[in-house]
Amino acid sequence: MTRRLKIGVVGGGIGASHIEGYQALPDLFEVVALCDINDARRGEVAAKYGITDQDARFEDMLARDLDFVDICTPSGVHHGQVMQAMAAGHNVVIEKPVGKSLAEVDAQIALAERTGRIACPIFQYRFGLGVQRLHHLIAKGVAGPASVATAETHWFRGAAYYGAAAWRGTFDGELGGCLTTHAIHIHDMMCEILGPIARVHARTARRVNGNETEDMAILSLEFASGALGTSSVTLGSREEMSRLRVCFRDLVGESGRSPYNPGHEPWTFPHDDPAAAARIAAALSDFRPLPERFPGQFLRLHRAVTEGGPLPVTLADARRSVELLTAAYWSSRTGEEVRLPIGPDHPFYHGWLDTMKQDFTTKGGAHGRT
Repeated sequence: MTRRLKIGVVGGGIGASHIEGYQALPDLFEVVALCDINDARRGEVAAKYGITDQDARFEDMLARDLDFVDICTPSGVHHGQVMQAMAAGHNVVIEKPVGKSLAEVDAQIALAERTGRIACPIFQYRFGLGVQRLHHLIAKGVAGPASVATAETHWFRGAAYYGAAAWRGTFDGELGGCLTTHAIHIHDMMCEILGPIARVHARTARRVNGNETEDMAILSLEFASGALGTSSVTLGSREEMSRLRVCFRDLVGESGRSPYNPGHEPWTFPHDDPAAAARIAAALSDFRPLPERFPGQFLRLHRAVTEGGPLPVTLADARRSVELLTAAYWSSRTGEEVRLPIGPDHPFYHGWLDTMKQDFTTKGGAHGRT
């Protein structure tokens, strides 16, 4: 008989999407409790999804008998709640980013190892059907080595978005801007496809909204494999789109333009050689998709917990993500190229927040470079 995992969700904002993901798999999960400090939102979300048990305090949620505590709170409080939950004996699911520094992620990894707790960060984009097809083709051996990848995250965020929550657009609340909150998913997809990054150069600016945090960025990446990548990000595009394109020796994979689901269909795999195109089509003939986005990640999590095997997303994946942020913010501030991996001796190993906030204050750069 399939074991049904009991979930407590903390935060009713993006947490509502998590609840929908769990409820799409009713034989595998049951969301039994919701925690939110906002009484009105907590009651509204609980009523919408039929959740009876509610908590206003995080500590009350931790007193419950749960298989996982799913943390969907503002980015700046993720680390403290992750550490508190694992220390209390809970497994955790964590929205991105899991912490505000490599030091915090390393502390989470150490605590998980010491306590035997499971920690699964959220990177649901990587489970899109289009990306599943790409991984199927790579596994079939029709791709060859990667050469170049390009990512575009061109979204719009204006006064209404930032006015909806005071913590948005601040380093304390979001830990960063378009790199930390918006393009983090497509960068995770690039790294999952192409492997670890070896060198990073970044330029950032805050020309769109005038907040503390960056709302434009350009990244130049060299991967350990020798592949090269670029990423352009803006929160000032009045036509929203996301796109990821990866060139391999024998294959090109390109996503559609859906702004909030670049892993989803349609992905195309064009080729100028009809015979090679036929081989690609034949390699896809036995492709069998699994669910995507949140249900896709949660299904894989359930299998890992109940059947054994690797987690769908690990704290090591989350560390890679925070490492890219660390490198990008240091590079954008200094103009230097940053070599990875980053260790405890790096000036930003313990975080970039204080330095970046001070730069904003002293330079008064509402529309300048970060």
